[in-house]
Amino acid sequence: MDKASLKARIRETVDQHRRELIDISLELHRNPELSFQETKAAALLSGYLERNGFRVERGICGLPTAFRGTYGSERPAVAILAEYDALPQVGHACGHNIIAAAAVGAGIAGKLAVDEYGGSVVILGTPGEEGGGGKIIMVEKGAFNEVDCAMMVHPSRRDSAMTDALAAIGIKVEFFGKAAHAASDPEAGINALEALILSFNNINSLRQHIIEKARIHGIIKNGGTAANIVPDYACGVFLVRAPNMEYLEQLKGRVLDCFTGAALATGARLEYSWNEKSYASMKNSLTMAHLFSTNLEALGRKIDPSLPRMGVGSTDMGNVSQVVPSIHGWIAVAPPDVSEHSPEFAAAAASEAGHKGLIDGAKAMAMTAADLLADPQLFTKIKWEHANRSD
Repeated sequence: MDKASLKARIRETVDQHRRELIDISLELHRNPELSFQETKAAALLSGYLERNGFRVERGICGLPTAFRGTYGSERPAVAILAEYDALPQVGHACGHNIIAAAAVGAGIAGKLAVDEYGGSVVILGTPGEEGGGGKIIMVEKGAFNEVDCAMMVHPSRRDSAMTDALAAIGIKVEFFGKAAHAASDPEAGINALEALILSFNNINSLRQHIIEKARIHGIIKNGGTAANIVPDYACGVFLVRAPNMEYLEQLKGRVLDCFTGAALATGARLEYSWNEKSYASMKNSLTMAHLFSTNLEALGRKIDPSLPRMGVGSTDMGNVSQVVPSIHGWIAVAPPDVSEHSPEFAAAAASEAGHKGLIDGAKAMAMTAADLLADPQLFTKIKWEHANRSD
């Protein structure tokens, strides 16, 4: 069968599963589960793959809600990644229900390419993207050692094949002072909250002298108990982001100086802890991105050539992209003025536009898998490209 005919069959297959895929998406949307607690989602997705001819392994990499579904037994192996964790309070305001349903839909349609060309399609269920970096753990545990490339699609406000995800790490800071009556005896106190506020001011000053793409932002988790008591404890959580891991390491030291200086100025004692896992920057496969873009446009979507990339956030897909050629595509499901991580975006993730994004995302990824499996030389190309790109 020629590739054009195969792609037509792939699109037909996704359409045949349309109702089931939308039902999966809506079921996830109705039952949001936080990072590493996605027991219902993992069971629903892995069960659907199993019923559709995939060999399923559950609880891989020591993560109870991670899974691997495989169709085929040969290399090259194309991995398609599912995310399915939700956000606190706002549920699927990042649209991971669409990511998950599109991944299993792409896998089922991608079986046609395996039957025609050989190789295999691997659906990896990756928990904890919103907190904890499940893919980072899976990279470290070898989940990507037996695949040749990886892809996923994320709902957004426009269509794109690449992302500018930043390297990132979190830090928790605590200041310990001394309580005193804020009116009658303030000189006896050491103000932990002032140390935290001064830290914010220090960071604001630092922002003038770091590269444009770097980001530093944080919140106060605890700032005292009463207005008339000098706070003896204050706690904040911050995120530090940079275009690459090298600059992130430099920036970590400078940010830490902001907290250390505040402690020295106020007399408060500083304790801090960096997150165990760092999110890496995204290393985009240009060849895979071109294939994905072409397939998206064949579905009637338009990629703006003046804005080839999306995002300035961070994702653990960046860590995957450092070890295998990868793309993190975007599919429009909401208007440009609707921000991700908002109640409005959560509504879009269960809307008709969201359903269309799910179906188109599944088709585009399955067709991209067909492009790759049809031409083994492409894997030589994307692996050379991966080894010689520095982003």
